[in-house]
Amino acid sequence: MHAALAYENPPSEYTLLTLQMASVAKRDYYEILGVDRNASDEEIKRAFRKLARQYHPDLHSDPQQKKKAEEKFKEANEAYEVLSDPEQRRKYDMFGHAGMQQGFGGAEGFDFGRGFGDIFGDIFEDFFGGGRSRNRPEQGADLQYNLEISFEEAIYGKEVKLKIPRWETCDACRGTGARSAHAIKPCPGCRGTGQIRLQQGFFTINRTCGQCQGTGQIVAEPCSTCRGQKRVYRERMLAVTIPAGIESGMRLRLAHEGEHGINGGPPGDLYVAITVKPHPVFTRKGNDILMDLPIDFVTATLGGKVEVPTLKGTTTVKIPEGTQPDRVLRLKGLGAPALKGGHTGDQLVRIKIQIPTKLTARQRELLTAFAKESGIPVEPSGEGLFEKVKNMFD
Repeated sequence: MHAALAYENPPSEYTLLTLQMASVAKRDYYEILGVDRNASDEEIKRAFRKLARQYHPDLHSDPQQKKKAEEKFKEANEAYEVLSDPEQRRKYDMFGHAGMQQGFGGAEGFDFGRGFGDIFGDIFEDFFGGGRSRNRPEQGADLQYNLEISFEEAIYGKEVKLKIPRWETCDACRGTGARSAHAIKPCPGCRGTGQIRLQQGFFTINRTCGQCQGTGQIVAEPCSTCRGQKRVYRERMLAVTIPAGIESGMRLRLAHEGEHGINGGPPGDLYVAITVKPHPVFTRKGNDILMDLPIDFVTATLGGKVEVPTLKGTTTVKIPEGTQPDRVLRLKGLGAPALKGGHTGDQLVRIKIQIPTKLTARQRELLTAFAKESGIPVEPSGEGLFEKVKNMFD
């Protein structure tokens, strides 16, 4: 953004008149590029690129159109050279074209390359496809295999065999695409260079050879196995070790097990994305394994021993007297191992107290006696007693 025009030492009326008269012959640079006077550097650059593509002389075959386009191209270039330079733009904003007469040659001294390497490089790439060889080594693509494993396999690890389809270098031609070494000939179109040199108006341009696609070679007799593609599609069996302690969402990277490269390029990588199936009893939080254990309210009240399932079988756990609902008991070392070694997690057992839904007459009598002994009000009909007992544990 540029501030409004201001002078430290305002020029005289005669000087201003002289500057204005000198500027009449040329179009305003902002008008040429089609941008506002407060346009940013990026907006100016974008506008110039658009005009450069539109008026590039080599896009016009008709001599008259070519000449008009050349003038437009020079005009746009001159405007951009001034407005893209902060100091030049400041002078232009203050004095107009007259301020550019010193140090700027205009269209007569036109220099196509000065200060515009990045822009012209992009334009040449758009027009002429560049001069990049397609015979350069290219890395093979990365692959991903989505693998679903059980909860137990994630905890203890496992070796699995995967069938991986991928592009591999053709063994018959060793990646050349030719039946034999004698079947590879220098390209007659570019004489083995991979590029064709063209004179385009003001420019000499190297363009990728369309006959050999920039390789500099042609295959007279393609390989019968890959049909000249240099690679073949195969399925490969691969043994993969799933480490103990892995979790859903993790990926294993197997270096160089992706698709093979082209022209001697390195292979890509294979990623194995892990999804762990849910378990009907256990869940996992970090390296700890969680489960809910239902017990009756008598055991919770009086204490006792219960059988608890683990991933290593059942184990006996002592329930302390007066155990409350949602109390968590910790079983050391029965969780998941750390992926990179070290501490193994625990199994956390959360107590869930079960309340019977039906009582015999004797059970009701005993619970009523317990309620009276405990000072719990009992309704004459007996209704509400069981609910009160249930609420005690909830």
